[in-house]
Amino acid sequence: MTPFAQRPTHRDPDDDTLRLECGVFGVYEVAEASAVTALGLHALQHRGQEACGIATFDGHRFYTERHVGHVGDAFTGQDLVDRLPGRSAIGHTRYSTAGGSAFRNIQPMFADLEAGGVALAHNGNLTNFHTLRDRLVSDGAIFQSTSDSEVILHLLARSRKAKVVDRFIDAIAQIEGGYALVALTNKKLIGVRDPLGIRPLVLGDLGGRPVLASETCALDMIGARFVRDIEHGEMVVISESGVESLRPFPAARARPCVFEYVYFARPDSVVNGRSVYDVRKRMGRRLAQDSGAPADVVVPVPDSGVPAALGYAQESGIPFEMGIIRNHYVGRTFIQPTQGVRELGVRMKHSPNRAVLDGKRVVLIDDSIVRGTTSRKIVRMVREAGATEVHMRSASPPIKWPDFYGIDMPERDKLLAATQSLEEMTRFLEVDSLGFLSVEGLYAALEAGPRDPVNPQFTDHYFTGDYPTRLTDRELAESDKDGVGRQLSFLVSA
Repeated sequence: MTPFAQRPTHRDPDDDTLRLECGVFGVYEVAEASAVTALGLHALQHRGQEACGIATFDGHRFYTERHVGHVGDAFTGQDLVDRLPGRSAIGHTRYSTAGGSAFRNIQPMFADLEAGGVALAHNGNLTNFHTLRDRLVSDGAIFQSTSDSEVILHLLARSRKAKVVDRFIDAIAQIEGGYALVALTNKKLIGVRDPLGIRPLVLGDLGGRPVLASETCALDMIGARFVRDIEHGEMVVISESGVESLRPFPAARARPCVFEYVYFARPDSVVNGRSVYDVRKRMGRRLAQDSGAPADVVVPVPDSGVPAALGYAQESGIPFEMGIIRNHYVGRTFIQPTQGVRELGVRMKHSPNRAVLDGKRVVLIDDSIVRGTTSRKIVRMVREAGATEVHMRSASPPIKWPDFYGIDMPERDKLLAATQSLEEMTRFLEVDSLGFLSVEGLYAALEAGPRDPVNPQFTDHYFTGDYPTRLTDRELAESDKDGVGRQLSFLVSA
């Protein structure tokens, strides 16, 4: 989210969960493409849990369905293939934002262009969205949504290139930020990854037919074979002629998002050639080496803290126990009416296992600490279950800087590690001790060698403040001298 984005209004004000904006999926010339796409989106549900959509093409016309809610609720029934016929399809899962405007931002988006119909699904954020949007609006463009994804459709429409692939190159050359997108035309399936490879995209093979997906777990879901990662700055064009690879952008060193390994990717996925599960276990091992604590049990905050906690337990020799049980049947978090009820709300998702915690010194392992509000509730819950000591460890470095590439993250003044010292955070979280994985330890767990301070191997600005691209919209707004600034209230999540 950009700093000017309207934040979600339906969230619990104490909600401390990071959300990645979306996942994308696409298949070309497969039987029952919509059903296959729905299965792929099931595997990507963790990347966007509040809205989803599918677009198909049957050789004559496009069909689209977009829904608020989970994939399993939206795309079910024997008539799915009848509702969405065709052998080519793309799909999208999304973390929707401000309530009333959510539906018009659900993807895939579709437009009838001079060269034919185009359906587009996009993961990430454009850091020059407002700049492009202002220019397009001043030229007469009419926007139907408040999503930065629609900018890409307008750029496609206004390109004077004759071929659709050249139109895509023309449009994408004008956007900045982190993104992965899939697009469906009447003859092609197109996939693009940003020049730094910030957002992930992979190519698979389903019985000789190409598949595009945000993560390899979606390929596993449909029984497809992983072929390779789409390279940073690469465009793949899939047609009757096969898979064509284009490199339309200047060469740059890849800087994939390190938070895919910390939190977002499913642990059974392989991202940029690295097993997410193995990386998270190594994070836990390194955390134990650098920030050990005398304790009786190692307890993960489920589910994302489990692999790191396993690594921590193996390295430290302290038994791993499921001291917190997650309720997997909780739907959308509601805004509780009073502070007292909100304090109890954490128990909707997490329940203490008193038999494990009572009378024990506990090392509590979480994947990250954002604002600390949820962490503090969990610590209190563990103490109430009888823990004599609680030592909290974060399997990522302190988060000190906001994200503008597709992660819904608070502004800097709301990030706990950006505003408080280690001692202050320890008191705030009400723990006996607090420790974080270092940036050096994170890179060691990634087996990427020491971090290059001039040209880092990963996008890691949340920990370092080293943003990988220009933040054009932010720079322009900060340069405003009139004391008012541009009135940027648009929603910009993809």
